[in-house]
Amino acid sequence: MHLEWRLWSFTEGFRAEILFSTILGLASSAFGVARLAMLGWLLGLLFKGESVSELIWLIVLIAVVMIMRGLFEHWRTMTAHHTAAKVQKKLRRNLFDHISELGPAYVGSQRSGAITLSLVEGVEQLETYFGQYIPQLLVSFLTPILIFCFVFWIDLPVAATLVTFALLALFLPAFWHSRDVESSKNRQVAYATFASEFLDSIQGLATLKSFGQSSRRADGLEVKARDLFEKTMWVLGTNVLSRGITDCAITIGAAAALILGAYRVADEKMELAGLLIILMMGVEIFRPMRDLRSVLHQGMVGMSAAQGIYKILDAEPIIEEVKTTASLGELRPTVEFESVHFQYPNTSRAVHKSLDFKINVGDRVGFVGPSGCGKSSLVKLLLRFFDPDAGTVRVGGIDIRELSLDQIRSQIAVVSQDTFLFHGTIRENILMGCPDATEQELQEAAKTANIHNFIKQLPDKYNTIIGEKGIKLSGGQRQRVAIARAVLRNSPILVLDEALSAVDAENEAVIQDALDKLMKERTTIILAHRLSSIIDCDRIMVLNDGKITESGTHTELLENGGIYAELMRDQANASGKSESFSDKQEPYMSIGAESLADTSGGAKQAVTEGIIKAEGLNWFQLVSSLMRIIMPWKGRLALTFLLGVLRVLAYIGVGVSSALIVLSLKNNGQFDDYLIWLIVLAPMAGLAHWLESWVAHDMAFRLLAEMRIKAFRKLDALAPAYLVRRRTGDLMNLATHDIELIEYFFAHTVAPAFVAIFIPTLVILILGLESYWIALALIPFLLAVGLSPFLKRKKVDRLGSKAREAAGELGAFAIDSVQGLNEIVSFQQENKRSDGFDKLADEHIALRLPFFSELTGQQSMLEILTGLGGLAVVITGALLVNTGEIEAGILPLLAILAMSAFLPVSEIAQIGRQLADTLGSTRRYYGLENEPVTIKDGANNKIGENNFDIAIQDIDFSYPGQNRHALKKVSFSIPSGNTIALVGTSGAGKTTLAQILMRFWDPDRGKIKLNGVDLRDYNLETLRAQISLVAQDTYLFNDTLRANILIARPEASEADLQQAIENAALGEMIAALPDGLETRVGERGTSLSGGQRQRVAIARAFLKDAPVLILDEATSHLDAVNETAIRKQLEALKTNRTTIVIAHRLSTVRDADKIIVMEEGKVVEMGRHEELLNAGGLYAQLISRQLASIQNSS
Repeated sequence: MHLEWRLWSFTEGFRAEILFSTILGLASSAFGVARLAMLGWLLGLLFKGESVSELIWLIVLIAVVMIMRGLFEHWRTMTAHHTAAKVQKKLRRNLFDHISELGPAYVGSQRSGAITLSLVEGVEQLETYFGQYIPQLLVSFLTPILIFCFVFWIDLPVAATLVTFALLALFLPAFWHSRDVESSKNRQVAYATFASEFLDSIQGLATLKSFGQSSRRADGLEVKARDLFEKTMWVLGTNVLSRGITDCAITIGAAAALILGAYRVADEKMELAGLLIILMMGVEIFRPMRDLRSVLHQGMVGMSAAQGIYKILDAEPIIEEVKTTASLGELRPTVEFESVHFQYPNTSRAVHKSLDFKINVGDRVGFVGPSGCGKSSLVKLLLRFFDPDAGTVRVGGIDIRELSLDQIRSQIAVVSQDTFLFHGTIRENILMGCPDATEQELQEAAKTANIHNFIKQLPDKYNTIIGEKGIKLSGGQRQRVAIARAVLRNSPILVLDEALSAVDAENEAVIQDALDKLMKERTTIILAHRLSSIIDCDRIMVLNDGKITESGTHTELLENGGIYAELMRDQANASGKSESFSDKQEPYMSIGAESLADTSGGAKQAVTEGIIKAEGLNWFQLVSSLMRIIMPWKGRLALTFLLGVLRVLAYIGVGVSSALIVLSLKNNGQFDDYLIWLIVLAPMAGLAHWLESWVAHDMAFRLLAEMRIKAFRKLDALAPAYLVRRRTGDLMNLATHDIELIEYFFAHTVAPAFVAIFIPTLVILILGLESYWIALALIPFLLAVGLSPFLKRKKVDRLGSKAREAAGELGAFAIDSVQGLNEIVSFQQENKRSDGFDKLADEHIALRLPFFSELTGQQSMLEILTGLGGLAVVITGALLVNTGEIEAGILPLLAILAMSAFLPVSEIAQIGRQLADTLGSTRRYYGLENEPVTIKDGANNKIGENNFDIAIQDIDFSYPGQNRHALKKVSFSIPSGNTIALVGTSGAGKTTLAQILMRFWDPDRGKIKLNGVDLRDYNLETLRAQISLVAQDTYLFNDTLRANILIARPEASEADLQQAIENAALGEMIAALPDGLETRVGERGTSLSGGQRQRVAIARAFLKDAPVLILDEATSHLDAVNETAIRKQLEALKTNRTTIVIAHRLSTVRDADKIIVMEEGKVVEMGRHEELLNAGGLYAQLISRQLASIQNSS
């Protein structure tokens, strides 16, 4: 056995509790050995002919010792659980705080799935290690001394034999430790890889389904799951072998001591009474080693999990925070970059080269440049996510390396290009800007962002849950919440990084007007592609090739005819065009809520939100469900049954052979035959246990791999609609920890349950053949032990299931925190977020401790009943001896048989905790499996080759659980080869309509037809193969650039791939990357800029080359030069294709064959650009707002 010294270091501050638990463990072990030693003493006295009435005092004393054993065991176990909970809480907090300290630079280079796995499940797996393994290990180290103290007064050579084998049982397995460590590291890597790939896959499922690649992704996950199985079995192999060595040392040690004692009794060097004590103590004297062995599996999992924890704790922040700082009062809101040179770690391309500029107090400065030129990197340097490789960044004239991170970040409010909202309410997300803000301040910030009116329409208003990453809001609505958050922060420096890229023209005009007033009092940095965002800046700087190449006002830069003029000329020209439209209409100010509609009046259907609940299955249903999974492996299952029976019979055989040796000695007979049986059975018991454990775990972990893939395939069938109301961190937790816990049923319950019925029945029959009175004396105790797991079962199962839900909440919160760390540190919310994590951890512990208390009480009662059952058999036997019905010499045999009947039953009872966890986990698993699939596959897999007419016929749609329509009576048609544009305010239903065309959702009423056939009649893969979707939110996987583009068509030739790259204007960017197309893009494509990610999405559309094209804000993050180049290619791509364009920019929609104007889920206008302008309706208002925002500024 081995103590992991680094894990031991985590116990600092709690070692007194561990020591106390160890003392209680020693006391419990002493009572455990004493009860059986005294039972042996009782048998010796009965051998001498003393009557039961004369030994009442001893019987009562033995019963008291047995009860004390149970009470101390309960005390020890609960002390251990409380200690473990304290260690876990401290470790989780330290880990969370260290991740925050490592910052976005570290998190951006890692897999969020792996970090979360360590933060949640990794720490959870250490509960057994801290609570049971460490105290039990310390007890085991002291056991040889305890054994010697107990036995030396009986016989010194026997004591020496027992001590020798105790030491062998303790230290022999340690020889495998070095191999175990390496296997544990490999297993942790495999587990983290699977978790990360699973998370990446479910977060990108909409993208995978769009390109028909979700099945291929499932195949890849299956490989990862099989690899995890293999790595687990390597770890298990060394642990099972260690367990086998321990078992052999225990059984052989007990046999050797008995054999030596038998010869010494035969030689009259030892009393028979002493041998009776040795006989009754048997393997119980090694109980601490056996108990240690029983937690070895959890210890193995814990040590494997610890590898991921070490990796995080060993990481050093790349930013070294200064210890002493300048006074905050001296800081003025100025920003200066002096000769700054910067490139991201582990890359070879310089982002900034000798970058120089200064922004004075109150200046409004705009930065423009091609996508990927380093604009967003300026913000990361300013917030000190990274330090420049050379040069200096100053705030208030002070090098930011001389300021604390809090001093820097308290001066800055940021609206990031990649808006991140946290699962929670709108209120909570806005209040991140200033948690102490009043209600009036909160609403004023929302009004500035023009989101207040939308929020007031919602049934729960500011307390409305917006889902993971704000998934229930449209892109524009998310951006406006982020703007409100930055406005509320009220910092002297305001940074707007593409802050209005997803906002429609009408909202942009209102927000821009409010921001203009706000910026007069602040130093403002604006990073943008839209002319309307930067035209009013005091100074505009052009960033290109890592340097400031131009600087001046809008007018000056246009006149200079440089890069700025090239970037902005088209937009500037658009602002000067004379359009004929009516400006007399009242402006349309109502904002439609696309997915957060009114839920008053009752939900459309009952749905659950957030984490998957551990509800539904009772025990009968659970066993039936899991047995259906296991039955294809019935051959292996039968083998585990056989090995389980052989193992227990071998253990019983050791005791029986020993008792028969004692009987022979009492009768002065020969015992050589029994010695042979003892020598054979002792190692056989250990070998059978080793084989049983290996076969059971091999079967179990194979089944877990199958269940993990089945879970992903189910999510594939349900997504993306299902993911709107779920949390991906919880789903990852289900696929990892929840399914891992089901292993206890497969490996530790099925075969042992069979053995627990078979062996006691066999023992009762044997005892009944000797005397039915003895059988009757034992049956009540066996029944009590057998039924004890079912006592208070409902409460235990409820606590176990609620604990699994709490673990799901922890996982979901952790994923949100890790992936949203940029916002957390930018808004200085590390402590608040850490406190929130602490609160969830406390809620989890508050469920676990009463859960442990109930189970520990049952296990303590089991200990007491086991001992009292053996005592009852001895007393009954003694009374029968007095009446002459049985011989006194067989009393030890009867006692051993009686107590051996409890062995398999106790094993089932002792895994009560795991079974309760298994119930909760299985309920969650089947909560997913039983979720009805709403998007059914059609049978038609033939679509015409040349005709792709789309007819949308009177469709209604509302999101599950909501009563208000996201789409209402929408009807229009798109002739094959035509281009239509969908326009409207944020949340009007445009993206929802695109998703329904992809059959991510189905309409509640009405039909959508392709070539005259209802979309629901088509095979899903066949349908989606005909459609290329460039979504508003581009999702890239943590893979190479090549793999991310090839998702569109994996079998594409190199020539086709290169053509798509050229059409998407990616060639120059790829050429600058160190590994070209083989460059890994990071999780969610974080190593690329927003514009670069969008170009990858466009390259996918070119590569897929489908006859129907949907462009949902496809160029919103692109600079004008790249947009112009790509638009030309897109125009070519649209030729002879049925195309739907969703956009806010006039330049993107004006040339469409038909423009559909949507508001609050309805089509309010339809026609060509000029017709709609002349009509003077909503479209005219939107165009008026867009042009006016530029004209007024210029």
